[in-house]
Amino acid sequence: MRVCTATACFAAQAGRHLPAVESALGVTADDDRDPDPGVSLRTVRCLGYCYGGPAALDGVTPCAGPDVADQLAGRARPQAPPIPVADATGDPVVLAGVLGDEDPWRIWAETVSRRTPEAVRSEVAASGLRGRGGAGFPVAAKWAAAGGSPDTVVIANGDEGDPGSYADRLLMEEDPARVLAGLALACFACGARRGLVLVRSEYPRALARMREAVERARADGHLGHRPHGGDAGLEIGVVAGAGSYVAGEETALIAELEGGRGCARARPPYPTDRGLWDAPTVVNNVETLAAVPWILSRGAAAYARRGTPGETGTKLVCLSERFARPGCHEVELGTPIRRIVTELGGGLRDGAELEVLQVGGPLGGFLGEADLDVPLTERDLAAHGAALGHAGLVAVDGRIEPLDVLRHVWEFAAAESCGACSPCRVGSRRGLERARSGVPPDAAHARMLRVMGEASLCAFGRRLPYAVRSLVRAYGERLRGWGG
Repeated sequence: MRVCTATACFAAQAGRHLPAVESALGVTADDDRDPDPGVSLRTVRCLGYCYGGPAALDGVTPCAGPDVADQLAGRARPQAPPIPVADATGDPVVLAGVLGDEDPWRIWAETVSRRTPEAVRSEVAASGLRGRGGAGFPVAAKWAAAGGSPDTVVIANGDEGDPGSYADRLLMEEDPARVLAGLALACFACGARRGLVLVRSEYPRALARMREAVERARADGHLGHRPHGGDAGLEIGVVAGAGSYVAGEETALIAELEGGRGCARARPPYPTDRGLWDAPTVVNNVETLAAVPWILSRGAAAYARRGTPGETGTKLVCLSERFARPGCHEVELGTPIRRIVTELGGGLRDGAELEVLQVGGPLGGFLGEADLDVPLTERDLAAHGAALGHAGLVAVDGRIEPLDVLRHVWEFAAAESCGACSPCRVGSRRGLERARSGVPPDAAHARMLRVMGEASLCAFGRRLPYAVRSLVRAYGERLRGWGG
């Protein structure tokens, strides 16, 4: 059994669900010395039920809701509420299939028979599409960097790791054909003949749906030898991930696929030069790929008119259980976060007041109520010490003490650091020890944050000091000094 301890589930009941589950099952989470060999209880950080948590998995059976302990103990029926979905743009891009009936494979058939890879790259470049997995790199530029080698591998990254986001789970479960068609188009643009979909192990239904969709696409003639009269064949496989937050980073993801530990690697070489089994490798997030069929169908100009001049298009935003109307909303980039919180989300449930808002996962950062007028763009959030990430919004109300939220951030960091570099490995543990002790920080604490931000191998360790400082700013005097 796996029980979620990520931010949305933590905020739902102030973390009380974990001891309730342990009591109901008579076992201790993450304790390999437990005397009962028939029950294994593990904590994980996000199962994609942030809108209805707290959540757990009993084998592959999801359980979610305030009575999750009773569900796991067999005293209540397992509940797995569907993801509430809404469009705030008037013409959805990524949700075109979830909320409509647009067939993405039609675009694939037309593209492979009538266009060239260069034309596809040019169209996507003109649209301004950037990666939606957190890094925000221009998609067409990454495709071009692979050099057009037929040995190129394109990976759809469905290892949605930011706690608070469930957009990729939604797309893989409810519109897997769009994800596959987007991946096929990316392969075509890169000259690749092989694609892979990596699905995180915490998403068993998404894994099954993606595998079914691949078999259907092959039966319908969309994959295989020269589909739709194209010049080259295309095969796509689906692989289950190993359940690590850091394994969502592209070099760690590649290491995992090769059978190694999911740890980040130093760059250069970049994956587009030497990636999976030393082949040129392009890694695109699931939501990124799901936008490609719409762009090639409607045109780059139609997509570029949305959002802001520097950050075009739309974004899926996921609202957590604390909102009056939780769910996944498609919005244009640049939409004020206050509008998302108050209008789309309806504010907090039961009339509670927002204390802080986590944006883009624990390492994305936090905003206070006074900062909610910031537009939903990477640039504007960065000016407030936060990051867009997967754009999951997790509300924390006044029932939780500020220091408990800070401890939660450090617990996440200590548990999910891959340990490949000393600044992150040691810093995350020392930060957790300091937060648990409650002893006010000193000069050594400030130095530790600075070293983590400057010397960590990947964005996990480098982002953590920013997240801590943004939380301190959001809470103000109640956490004064903890930001170093």
